[in-house]
Amino acid sequence: MTDALQIMISESKSSVLDKEHNQGSKIPQIASEMIFHIVTAYKAHNCYPLLNQNNISNSKEITFQAFPVVKRDGGLAVSNLPEKGRCLLTTKNFYPGEVILRQEPYVCVPNNTVSRCDGCFASESLKKCSACQVVLYCGSTCQKSEWKLHRLECIALSRLEKEKRKAVTPSIRLMVRLFLRRKLQNEMFIPASVTDSCNFVEALVSHLKDLDEKQLVLYAQMASLVHLILQWPEINLKEIAENFSKLACNAHTICDCELRPLGTGLYPIVSIINHSCLPNAVLIFEGKSSVVRAVEHIPEGAEVSIAYIDIAGSTMTRQKTLKEQYFFTCTCPRCIKAGQYNDIQESAILEGYRCKDDRCNGFLLRDSEDKGFICQTCGLLRSKEEVKRIVSEITAISDKELKSTSPGSILFNGYMDHEEAISQYKMIEKLQMELCHPFSISLMRTREELLKILMEVGDWREALAYCRLTIPGYQRMYPELHPLLGLQYYTCGKIEWTVFGVFKILRGHVVMYCFSYAPHAHVQTKEKHFKEYSHTFLRNMFFGATLLEFRQIGLVAVAVVTGTVALNCCYLCCRLLGYTEDAIKSLTRAIDILRITHGTNSPFMKELMMKLDEAHAEASYNLSSKDE
Repeated sequence: MTDALQIMISESKSSVLDKEHNQGSKIPQIASEMIFHIVTAYKAHNCYPLLNQNNISNSKEITFQAFPVVKRDGGLAVSNLPEKGRCLLTTKNFYPGEVILRQEPYVCVPNNTVSRCDGCFASESLKKCSACQVVLYCGSTCQKSEWKLHRLECIALSRLEKEKRKAVTPSIRLMVRLFLRRKLQNEMFIPASVTDSCNFVEALVSHLKDLDEKQLVLYAQMASLVHLILQWPEINLKEIAENFSKLACNAHTICDCELRPLGTGLYPIVSIINHSCLPNAVLIFEGKSSVVRAVEHIPEGAEVSIAYIDIAGSTMTRQKTLKEQYFFTCTCPRCIKAGQYNDIQESAILEGYRCKDDRCNGFLLRDSEDKGFICQTCGLLRSKEEVKRIVSEITAISDKELKSTSPGSILFNGYMDHEEAISQYKMIEKLQMELCHPFSISLMRTREELLKILMEVGDWREALAYCRLTIPGYQRMYPELHPLLGLQYYTCGKIEWTVFGVFKILRGHVVMYCFSYAPHAHVQTKEKHFKEYSHTFLRNMFFGATLLEFRQIGLVAVAVVTGTVALNCCYLCCRLLGYTEDAIKSLTRAIDILRITHGTNSPFMKELMMKLDEAHAEASYNLSSKDE
């Protein structure tokens, strides 16, 4: 394990995203024991204090009254429910797209997978801190904003030998910063408002008693390095290790608008929100700020919930992940249906096998005599031996071939590696199509990998085909207003818009050819030259074009020979109009979802809406060109 935080909060994944997939970010488990005291339980008397200035106490003791101002006009309250522990309740109605909570990180660090600025997480124009040679900044503004905290961090890191500085991972830095910020707040060098007091960190539950020996040893080793960096006699290894365990369940992966991981941060107020596999809110990041938005109407007095994990999975898979990572058993509306027929059917579709009859779309369940799996629609039996054979073939390809041609290595090893990886993933896809249900998660993930590689090499036609194949799976696995579904529509629209751009360029080249080629040249010569020119252009710009496309380009060449410019572009205009209309549909669907989950003020959303406006304008232009 090169970086313990990958174990604790999966900082390098997204669900997304990465897409991975994860919603992109892993959200923490909320402590089940009561920390903030209330006079009367909400469920018993339907009353709870509002989170406003009247509830703030100057005492440093952690009580309910010391809880921070979340919304000055009310709107939220902390309660302690017997079956859940701490939770966040609403004291007013929230509607889809409305911001429920916004919070800056108590501490945060960028990932080390890509060099990033410590202040804004930008990845361009970076310079190392001249003293510690560890931290990067994009300019003086970010450096000044981080200086109070980094001044102490810089001194501590500079004491290390150069080789040992390389061992300082993001998780180690996050812990060092946690102690440094607490020190600065206690000494009043940094203001400690009620919303970011170190008391909240101390109040988090560590679940140290739930960890196995291997994890405890790992935390102890990491604690030793933190102790070496700080060199504070007043803190001990146990305290540091316990804080690592707290971060494991309460830190967040900070993602960009497309849910790609950027860094890790601790947001104590957001940590109060409980998990649901059918959440009524979503956590998105705007820069380093965490923003929780409602994705459905949340009535007054209801609990706010978000998803800690990627919810595309069977109930058994989700329960296993939550138990292993966050140490609790989910009792959300989806999970309480475990064992019911509909839940069994959904699990068999998402993670089970398909019927042998290609005409049947049924799902399979294990037969009572354990001979194999029986289709619940047509009754056809699929033997265990056949299933094991195909699974073994898939595993063999995955283990032996894709290790050397994984997407991570493809980006650096040249074009042939891309082709090899595409070939291997297509072999896996073929086997999965034979074995798995069409809505299988594993089949969808394979197609996502193919989509990623095809986009990397610029094969937009095939990338578009695979992106469209993933959409039905996303629609089935995620709620209607889920950011991953919106982002998949966005990806589809973006590819369609790219394909449109290629055809638009080609149309311009057709017109240029028409006017520039000698009008008295021999017909066959002109047609031959234009076919060669078009073929080369398409292979460079859009090598997924089919032979039919090339024949149709040849027809355009014949039109060039006649000198009729309108006919020259007729076919290409039709293609342009088709891809533009597709892009409009996809981008519209993306905006309908993402305006709820992401809001409309971020640069990402403004660019998306501008792209849709451009598509509408192009569609009108191409329609008029076609009519003429």
